[in-house]
Amino acid sequence: MPPPTAMLKTLWLPLLLVGGLLVFFATGTHHAVSWQGIARNYAGITGFADDNLPVAALGFTVIYILAVAFSLPIALFLSLTGGAVLGWLAVPLVVIGATAGAGIVFIAARTIFADLARARAGPFIARLESGFTANAFSYLLALRLIPVAPFWVMNIVPAFSRMSLTAFLGATCLGILPGSAVFVSVGRGLDHILAAGQTPDLEILGSPAILGPLAALGLLALIPVVWRRIRPSGNQPAEDE
Repeated sequence: MPPPTAMLKTLWLPLLLVGGLLVFFATGTHHAVSWQGIARNYAGITGFADDNLPVAALGFTVIYILAVAFSLPIALFLSLTGGAVLGWLAVPLVVIGATAGAGIVFIAARTIFADLARARAGPFIARLESGFTANAFSYLLALRLIPVAPFWVMNIVPAFSRMSLTAFLGATCLGILPGSAVFVSVGRGLDHILAAGQTPDLEILGSPAILGPLAALGLLALIPVVWRRIRPSGNQPAEDE
């Protein structure tokens, strides 16, 4: 068994992330993050953002990084609120925050969780590695475009493969950009609703007009994967991770 100091160096980041998630729910912070609270304080929030835009942008980005790093279920809420308060500026801030937070989770998962998974489910992880790693970038890009799995799940699963951190960050950044732009655009339309002290109806997020284009982009991202599977097996170039 490794000494306690060595284990602490390995486990501190995963433990910190899990601890942050527990604190978020144990302290009742999840109740404070609500549309009712935003609507009640919307004038003050927008006034501060208008008067202190650099500080507001930096604060929003840091909050987004922490939300994704701790896998808090508020990323969509933040994207919509950012669109309402910051306008189109929220798009790059959301992409930066989500990508950075996802990278932290990826690193944390790779430091300890992947070894545990291999020890307890070796054959399954081996199949995942051979399937995911071979087409890692295209798979992850498609799954970011079409969020069929929770965002936090796709921050962890690639860490079990041999996908590089650079490829993970690149696929994440590109994959979430269209969706981030759509959600920020929807958020911009919520401005007048929140300014009136009302809570928005978010049923539009499940409409074909929102999901259709994202699904189409996701299918396009899968074309390289399909092509690799159907083309002749001989003379294939080495895969990039």
